[in-house]
Amino acid sequence: MLFHKTVKVEPEVYKLFKRGSRTYFNSTLFFPPEVRTEVFRLYAFLRKADNFVDVIPQDVDGFFQFREEYEKAVNGYPTSDVVVREFVALSNEKKFEPAWVEAFLDAMQSDLYHKTYETIDELCKYMYGSAEVVGLFMAKILGLSEESYIYARYLGRAMQYINFIRDIREDFILGRQYLPLQELMEYGIEGFDPYLICPKIQSFQTFIRRQILRYFEWQKIAEKGYRYIPYRYLIPIKTAADMYKWTAKTIYRTPSIVFLHKVKPNKTRIFLNANVNFIQAMRFKFPLGGMTWF
Repeated sequence: MLFHKTVKVEPEVYKLFKRGSRTYFNSTLFFPPEVRTEVFRLYAFLRKADNFVDVIPQDVDGFFQFREEYEKAVNGYPTSDVVVREFVALSNEKKFEPAWVEAFLDAMQSDLYHKTYETIDELCKYMYGSAEVVGLFMAKILGLSEESYIYARYLGRAMQYINFIRDIREDFILGRQYLPLQELMEYGIEGFDPYLICPKIQSFQTFIRRQILRYFEWQKIAEKGYRYIPYRYLIPIKTAADMYKWTAKTIYRTPSIVFLHKVKPNKTRIFLNANVNFIQAMRFKFPLGGMTWF
C-alpha cells in the first residue's frame, strides 16, 4: 500500500488546489513531500488565475489585479498575495522561463474575450499557454532533462483536451466553445446547445469520438516521455494520466453523458490506481533515471 505524508503549505495554497482539481490534487499526494509542496505552490497560482475567468460574471478586474501583483512580485516588489508570492519564489528556485508564465497569463486573459476556436491549429496555440507550459513547469520542478520537454507539453495538451470534452456543458454556460468549430460543422452541428444537438445526437457522438481519438494520439506521444521520469515521480504523474484515460474511455462509450454530468474519477479510484502503479514499480528494479510502463 502506498501512503502519503502530510505536507505543510500555506492554507490558501492548499485550499485552492484541493477545491480546484480532484484528479490532480489526489494524484499529487503521492509525490515525495518536498516535491508535493512545490506542486501545490504551482497549481494554486494556476488555479487562482483560472478562477477569475471561470466565474459568471467573469472577474475582469480581479484577473488584471492578480496579473499586476505577479508583475510587481517578479520585479522584486512586495505583494500581500500569498499565492503570487509563493509562486514567484518557486519560479526563482526552479528557474521557470518568464515567457512560460507570460504565455499562461496571456491564455487566461484571452478567456475574457475569445469564446470560439475555429480550427485545431488556433486551439493548439491557446493550449500552449493554458496547458503545455504547465507540463514545462512540472518538468522543471522534477529536474527533468530538456529532451523530456516536448513530451511534457504533449501530456499537458492531451489532458486539457479531455477537459474541453468533459466540460462541454459547463463551457456552453460560460459562452465558450473550445473544440474546433470547423470540424463540428462538418457534422452539421453549429454549437453545443443541448436542445439543438438532440436531433443530431448520432452526429454529435461521432464528432466527440473523433476528438477523443485525437486525445489518444497526443497521449501516446506523451507516454514516450515517461522514460525520462524517475519512478518515484512517475507514479503520481501516471496516476493522473490514467485517470484522464478513464475519463476519455467513459465519454467515448457514451458521448452524450457530457450533457448529464461532469465525468470525473472518485477519490477511491484515484488512490487504488496509484497503489497499482506503486506495486508495478516495486515488482521491477527500474533505474532511477527512468522507466517504461508499456
